[in-house]
Amino acid sequence: MKRRAFVVAALAVPAVARAQADFATRQVRIVVPFPAGGGLDALARGLAERLQPVWRQPVVVDNRPGGATVPGSDIVAKAAPDGHTLLITADNSITSNPHLIRAMPFDPMRDLAPISHLVDVHQMVVVNARLGVGSMAELVAATRARPGALNFASYGNASQPHLAFGALAARERLELVHVPYRGLPPAVLATVQGETQMTLTGIPTGIEHIRAGTLRALAIGRETRAPQLPEVPTLAEAGFAEIDPRTWFGAFAPAGTPPGLLARLQADIAAAIADPAVRTRFVDAAGFTLHARTPEATTAFLREDLAYKGRLIAAAGIQAE
Repeated sequence: MKRRAFVVAALAVPAVARAQADFATRQVRIVVPFPAGGGLDALARGLAERLQPVWRQPVVVDNRPGGATVPGSDIVAKAAPDGHTLLITADNSITSNPHLIRAMPFDPMRDLAPISHLVDVHQMVVVNARLGVGSMAELVAATRARPGALNFASYGNASQPHLAFGALAARERLELVHVPYRGLPPAVLATVQGETQMTLTGIPTGIEHIRAGTLRALAIGRETRAPQLPEVPTLAEAGFAEIDPRTWFGAFAPAGTPPGLLARLQADIAAAIADPAVRTRFVDAAGFTLHARTPEATTAFLREDLAYKGRLIAAAGIQAE
């Protein structure tokens, strides 16, 4: 029995080595199920440019927006598990959609193989400066004093602002009106112009409005304060840690991709994202927190985040469709 186990193990090693040695043999496609131009797309393109000389093949970004990221992600879930079709996406594709969409054509947790939890994307609670509130506690008090009179802008149903403000309203028994927009920029602009009173935004989109005095940041979803805005407390410091939508970006391959190839992909992507030319421009400047976790660590993180998103969606009162 020991000899047989040794022979099986010995045969497995060349198979793993072949899976790594055979990569890449043609163009690598990175599917991004979001429009071109956002922070996720920029990071994917920065990685693609850095990975092309490493993999010695063209590496292209294929934007497939729409459908709550399901159609684009489905392309990867149904692709050959050989590393030549990859997915770089945000948390909603993997850990929110299973709670929100009744009839998905694939199961993100079963049909996609985690390569790496790349970065955390930190969202700030921002309000129109004319609202006259300077803290989360003051926002709650102002909303309670005017039931149904204040509204929040979101990027669509079950987007990060919908989760956060829905959970806030449930926790504090507030009446807030949800106003969905088609994406983050119009939601932020609506709040700047006073069409809505509050929304969430990342540092790159919000910081100039904050410095111009048109928006005021009340709290940010980070473990520690952001270096770019050290005066803004974290949601935990403000006493509202449980409304953090916990946005993140990750890389995935089709299920069935050999473990050795997943390890190779993760190592190459981790080296690329840590390259100063990539990290400075696409991670640090955007205020992201870099992780580049291994497939095993990412799998454990996804299980925990799936449960967390389920609790947040339930607290926000969002129903599956």
